[in-house]
Amino acid sequence: MNILILGAGQVGSSVAENLSSEANDITLVDTNAALLHELSDRCDIQTVTGHASHPDVLKKAGIQDADMLVAVTNSDETNIVACQIAHSLFNTPTKIARVRSQEYLKYKELFSKKILPIDVLISPEQLIAEHIQRLIEYPGALQVLDFAGGRARLVGVKAYYGGPLVGHEISDLKKHMPGIDSRVAAIFRRGKGIVPDGSQVIEADDEVFFIAAAKDIRAVMSELRKLDKPIKRIMLAGGGNIGKRLAESLERKYNVKVLERNAERAEALSCDLNKAIVLQGDAADEDLLLEENIDQMDVFCALTNDDEANILSSMLVKRLGARKVMSLINRAAYVDLMESEGTIDVAISPQQITISGLLAHVRRGDVVAVHSLRRGAAEAIEAIAHGDSVNSKVVGKRVEQINLPEGTTIGAIIRGEQVIMAHHDIVIENEDHLILFLLYKEKFHAVEKLFQVGVTFF
Repeated sequence: MNILILGAGQVGSSVAENLSSEANDITLVDTNAALLHELSDRCDIQTVTGHASHPDVLKKAGIQDADMLVAVTNSDETNIVACQIAHSLFNTPTKIARVRSQEYLKYKELFSKKILPIDVLISPEQLIAEHIQRLIEYPGALQVLDFAGGRARLVGVKAYYGGPLVGHEISDLKKHMPGIDSRVAAIFRRGKGIVPDGSQVIEADDEVFFIAAAKDIRAVMSELRKLDKPIKRIMLAGGGNIGKRLAESLERKYNVKVLERNAERAEALSCDLNKAIVLQGDAADEDLLLEENIDQMDVFCALTNDDEANILSSMLVKRLGARKVMSLINRAAYVDLMESEGTIDVAISPQQITISGLLAHVRRGDVVAVHSLRRGAAEAIEAIAHGDSVNSKVVGKRVEQINLPEGTTIGAIIRGEQVIMAHHDIVIENEDHLILFLLYKEKFHAVEKLFQVGVTFF
């Protein structure tokens, strides 16, 4: 696929790196020539220096031959104008834009072919806020991913000493919970991925990814670790776009405090939020944290746009006794370091969350959801099976008969409103949604071929 990416910031460069490794033709546009030179040396991509919404720059970048435009510059206006030009002058088939301002997003009718012809809107702040919300909903989870409109969820959790299933084979899960159906999709042990079978023994400190119906998640988590107490008190450090959105969604259910350094922004937040308490101050101010009873906080989220400030305040808060600490961290090296050291409970990567939001629209074939896992090393996807036993490689076959690529497992099948765990004897039907776990994301194209239908079907 010929893809033109506008903006070489953290999101744009991460998307370019991800997609260039999958046999796509990538061209990246930015005004920063030095940054583009560095990226072109590192990745197999073309680069063009210039303003992303100027027609001559787009033409130079090959917009006339592009299958897709991904506009992810730091300017909403540049992204919107670029999509308009791509539509009006070059008839680009698919246009994706990052739009961050709520002032645009609240008017959904703007984004139609007749007004602003953008096919897919990506709001990183909204995606990150939803991601953190799901982690708060399931205390103890490392990652919570929605499939089929939330009917099924893939959850990553660290197995602890004392968990009922720790030291036992995976097949024992059904004996422990005879009324609940779930499936372990993958295990990461000391950073290495394992494709599980029923005889695999779960060890303490394993990262276990399992899939289950949304209503059964807590029951399965209780088999791997002692469930955390319900969350009541939350402190958010940083009242920017992410902090504000998160506070708005959490304040209805939890006691929320927002720490904002900027006095003017703190005052504006106090007017916009209904129940949350807004405090003007520094999240690294130990006296302020103690005064606000940080040791009684169930969750502390560091959400500023400064990695170092987020890390340092999180480390301080952890030492002062907060129960669970999450931190927004942009640099991948910092994420790996913080999680491996166990300094922070959950390190949240904005790029990986945003890329997950983009990938489903970039992938070809009947892929309706893509989630990036383990900092992009693995993926979980939702794909639709079409056809019949004659012209499909999956329809009409039992799960055990499907020739899956190495490191790939089928976790569950969504059939209408029904969530079915992918046991070996389940037969795949036309229009089933399959949730697959790819231990090696480079196997995606092999999985994609499985879901291609022979021409006789049409």
